[in-house]
Amino acid sequence: MKKVPLYILLILSASGYIYSQNDLTYYITQAKTNSPLIQDNKNQSEASKVEVERIKALYTKPQVTFNAGIAVAPIINKDNGVTQFQVSPSDATNYFGYDIAASNGGVYQAMFNLNQPIFNAGKLKMASEQVAVANQINQNNVKLSEHDIEKIVGDQYILCLQDLKQTDYVKQLSQLISEQKLVVTKLVESGLLKQSDLLLVSIEQQTQLNTLALFKSTYRSHLMDLNILCGINDTNLITIKDIDLIINTSINQSAFTDKFKLDSLNLIASQKIFDLKYKPQLNAFANVGLNGVYVPTLPNRFGLSGGLNFSIYLFDGKQKSLNKRKTDILIKSTQSYKLNFITQNTIRKNKILTEIMSLNERMLISSNQLKDYKQLLEYYKKEVITGQQSVTAYITTVKNLASLQRDYVLMQSTKQLLINTYNYWNW
Repeated sequence: MKKVPLYILLILSASGYIYSQNDLTYYITQAKTNSPLIQDNKNQSEASKVEVERIKALYTKPQVTFNAGIAVAPIINKDNGVTQFQVSPSDATNYFGYDIAASNGGVYQAMFNLNQPIFNAGKLKMASEQVAVANQINQNNVKLSEHDIEKIVGDQYILCLQDLKQTDYVKQLSQLISEQKLVVTKLVESGLLKQSDLLLVSIEQQTQLNTLALFKSTYRSHLMDLNILCGINDTNLITIKDIDLIINTSINQSAFTDKFKLDSLNLIASQKIFDLKYKPQLNAFANVGLNGVYVPTLPNRFGLSGGLNFSIYLFDGKQKSLNKRKTDILIKSTQSYKLNFITQNTIRKNKILTEIMSLNERMLISSNQLKDYKQLLEYYKKEVITGQQSVTAYITTVKNLASLQRDYVLMQSTKQLLINTYNYWNW
């Protein structure tokens, strides 16, 4: 294979035309890599792992806090006929201010507190299960997003290929007309054909060149849309590779139904979390530090304490059973959505297969017609030279061929789109 000189590559690069080829796999990979939605779901999955550690700490690890506070209740003491202001009274009897029996004259605290949950293994398990279900939902969302990308990018890629094939067909027709124009020019110069015949060929040549420019512009526009869709920062005009999608029949159960299963599991996990508050709660606590009410004796009020704290719900208006009924109803709704999807998807896939079969029949007929038209053009080329056929008939045949080729490319693209759609739903 000959190497392209460097200066030619530089010229092509400067003009925006790079003769390289990318395939569908490349664009799908780029789209998945650059998708913020996929990245967000992956980050959510990573965050779920951290959440499990947080929940473990909440239910099993001790909590240590430091609390400090001061509250004073000053009075105006009038004992012994002397009026005086006291910040921390102890034994006043005739005074104005808060009742010393209620306020103790003030509170002075500075304590370290420890709270240790006990017997929380069951709660930890249930809470971890909910986080695990949430993580599965995020992972499933990644799968669904990637599958959506394969469908969307595939459709846009097929649209680009349609423009490219139309361009190739028009190039071939333009080449045929250019060759015929040379023949007609010689025949006009020899007086065997009229000048109007040459003009007719020239007009058709310009028509095809205009059509060629249109398809090139459309291809560039659709290619840029493909780059935008995939997050590719590239404005060069390249030639993408052709594809021939095949129908995917190797599937037993639709992956779309995983969503409904996970929704049900999430509802069940939420119900279990709701039920946690009805389980007995036992905590051990301890504190150490300063706790006093009278300033002069504060140096002697450093100490410690400890104990157990037990709590359990006795009655809350039957909220537990009501929430269980609500969860059961929502699960039934999820199952209804699942059954409806399965029914619709079965009909949808059968419809697509029927359309593909119909297209195959039409494409077979069109393919035979294209062969006949090309053979007819070969006959007309010879007959125009011998005067047995008019240039008008030749041009009319060229136009019919161009129209048939465009229809054939559209049928090819439609078939690929249908296969891409079928493979999307048959997943």
